[in-house]
Amino acid sequence: MAVMDTAAVPQQQDVIDLRKYISIINIHKWRILTLAVLVTVLTVLVVLNIQSKYASTATLLIESQQAKAVSIEEVYGINSGQQEYYLTQFEILKSRSIAEKVVDKLSLKDHPDFEVKPGLMQRLRDLVPFIPNPEAELTPEQIAFKQRESLVNEFLERLSINPIRKTQLVQISFTTYSPELAAQVANAVGDEYINSQLEAKLGITQQAANWLGGRLGELRQQLDDSEARLQAYREKEGLIDVEGVRGLGAKELERLSDELTEARSRKAQVDGFIRVIRQYGIDNMEQLESLPEITAHKGVQDIKTLQAATEQKVSELSKIYGPRHPKLIAAKSELTAVTDNLRGQIKKLVSGIENEARSVQENVLVLEAELAKAKTQYQDTSIKETTYQRLEREVATNRQLFETFLARQKETEVTSDFNSAIARFTDRAVPGTEPVAPKRKLIVVLAFVATLGLGMMLAFVLDALNDTIKSPNEVENLLGQRTLGFMPDLPHKKNTDLPLYSFFDDGHKQYAESVRSIRTSLTLLALDKQLKLIELTSSVPSEGKSTCAVNLAFAFGQMEKVLIIDADMRRPTLAKRFGLPAYQPGLANLIAGREQLDDCLVVDEKSGITLLPAGNVPPNPLELLSSPRFAELLQQLAQRYDRVIIDTPPVQAVSDALVIAKTADAVLYVVAADQTRGGAIKSGIHKLLQTENNLYGVILNKVNMKKVAQSYGDYSHYGYYHYYSSEQS
Repeated sequence: MAVMDTAAVPQQQDVIDLRKYISIINIHKWRILTLAVLVTVLTVLVVLNIQSKYASTATLLIESQQAKAVSIEEVYGINSGQQEYYLTQFEILKSRSIAEKVVDKLSLKDHPDFEVKPGLMQRLRDLVPFIPNPEAELTPEQIAFKQRESLVNEFLERLSINPIRKTQLVQISFTTYSPELAAQVANAVGDEYINSQLEAKLGITQQAANWLGGRLGELRQQLDDSEARLQAYREKEGLIDVEGVRGLGAKELERLSDELTEARSRKAQVDGFIRVIRQYGIDNMEQLESLPEITAHKGVQDIKTLQAATEQKVSELSKIYGPRHPKLIAAKSELTAVTDNLRGQIKKLVSGIENEARSVQENVLVLEAELAKAKTQYQDTSIKETTYQRLEREVATNRQLFETFLARQKETEVTSDFNSAIARFTDRAVPGTEPVAPKRKLIVVLAFVATLGLGMMLAFVLDALNDTIKSPNEVENLLGQRTLGFMPDLPHKKNTDLPLYSFFDDGHKQYAESVRSIRTSLTLLALDKQLKLIELTSSVPSEGKSTCAVNLAFAFGQMEKVLIIDADMRRPTLAKRFGLPAYQPGLANLIAGREQLDDCLVVDEKSGITLLPAGNVPPNPLELLSSPRFAELLQQLAQRYDRVIIDTPPVQAVSDALVIAKTADAVLYVVAADQTRGGAIKSGIHKLLQTENNLYGVILNKVNMKKVAQSYGDYSHYGYYHYYSSEQS
């Protein structure tokens, strides 16, 4: 047998074989459909007995701006412009307080729809009295409270509040078994919500009025006290116009500051001039004359102009007259007089500046004293003004609080009897005409679809748990062995063998053709080596091993001289099936040497094959089969016959087949389709391969052709024989 190079074979990728799943569904389709129909019928019976539920819906409009006589939103603490406002109202509609009011108003405790039915535990306690009852220790008040809580909880479960998006509308729906009660409850919830909001607003108004009235007296007294303190301070300090006095003081400070600045500037100038004069000296007229303060003086300028003119006159006369000329002497005398006058004028100017310096010094001192005094007065005025303003602010604050509380009290008194609802009905609930539950058609359809899905899932699970070999493909994929062919499962009574000559029956052409196909496969496999000794075995009993051996012998017997040996000496069956007597000698007698070969051989007239039965059942079949006489017998028979078919026991039961496999030319392994577990088959094949590697392939027996056709199609190679046998017939 050729060994494939595993390195040259590409690895198979894991893919989903949809055909496999479709074939599984196709095989179990009638079971799945039956299950779906039964469950659907049961569902119809159940839903027809379920009591119908009705729902009624009322629609409320929640006002975003409440109708009001005056604006007192601050008192109620409501900001209707926020989204939280509407969410709060929706939760109020679902509150237990509203539910309890409706339950009491409509007396739902006594209504049949809210009748308290005993639960499973209570029914068990009624049947089995010794089961402890926790309610036995409760007081009547506690039991009543617990029942009321259960009633309210059930009420809330049936109540549904659904706001309509992007609107101020909210739907109030209630579901129960009575359409009239559903409408009454939906409307009652809306009415109780509106009444509760009116009561809450009225209660807030009353509380606000009482509180405002109490606080108003205190605020009035505080205002009077603050006004009295302000007036007393004004009289004590003699204040008439504090702001005017402070303004005058500020202007006086400003004036004195300016004058002091100017005086200090003048004093600085004079002091500088005095320092220069003292530096030059009082008699240094030439230096003093160069000072800007002296040069700029009008008198000095006039004298200097006269001096310049006199000097010019002396200069001119000096050119004309001699030194003793009276005109020249007179001109010089005049020049001397003018110079003396200039010096005198400068001295007077310096003396005046010195006097001015003393005057300016005194003026600066006086202004500084006045400025200090003015500052002190201004600071006193500022302190008085601060105290005055504090008292005045206190009066203003108390007056504002008093006026605010007074206005709120008046508004509260005016609106205390103004009942404006924050919501109103746009549509009141009416009794429903069509039940909302159960959705009988939908439930039935869903039950049918769900059961179909469950049935498919169960089919997949059963197929996954079923590790038997069901098709020739699985022989190659799961067992790793060659498939020589398969034999259909013919209809016959349970726990009985097939009719012996089914191979020759014209009504079973497909069966005969499948056997011939196995014969052809063996012939093609033996082109280089003739397979004379062919052993058939299986994993466990009842797989049809003997039937396969007989029919394979029939198929070879049509062309060759064939001998079939019943080597299953523990449970022989061939002699009985061929109608031989129980005392017919056979293989055991030959090996033991008690009979001759020709006496043990029986020719079947209808098929033409020769049969060597098992003979008398020996106590030690394995020892006989392991003896050299058995091997010699097989060699002798192989020379006498063209083909020797050996029927052996199952490999998982005894070791007889393993011993015979050493002398056989080929071993054929019979597997019952959809019957034998995969583990047993693999274990049996593994034992054969360990003993002798002459396993030529597997024959799949008892194949259900209907399942194969459903799984792989009528025109697949599994439906080949059926197709052509139908054409021939």
